[in-house]
Amino acid sequence: MSLDKDQIKTLIETALPGAQVVVQGDDGRHFEAEVVWPGFAGLPPVKQHQRVYAALGGRMGGEIHALKLTTRAA
Repeated sequence: MSLDKDQIKTLIETALPGAQVVVQGDDGRHFEAEVVWPGFAGLPPVKQHQRVYAALGGRMGGEIHALKLTTRAA
C-alpha cells in the first residue's frame, strides 16, 4: 500500500498542530516536504526531522521510500 502526498500532509499536521506543511511527490514512494512549525524553535535540524519522522511512524522505509525534508520554526 502506498500513501499520497495529501495523506502525508495530514499525518504531519495531525502530529504537529499548527504546522504549515507542503508535500510534493506523485509516484507514491518518493516525496519532498517543507514543514514550518513553531514547535521547532530552538531545536537543531536533526531533532526537527525526528519530530516529522515520528509523525509518520513506521511508514518511513516502507510505504514511504524516501522523504526529502526542509524544516524550520515559524
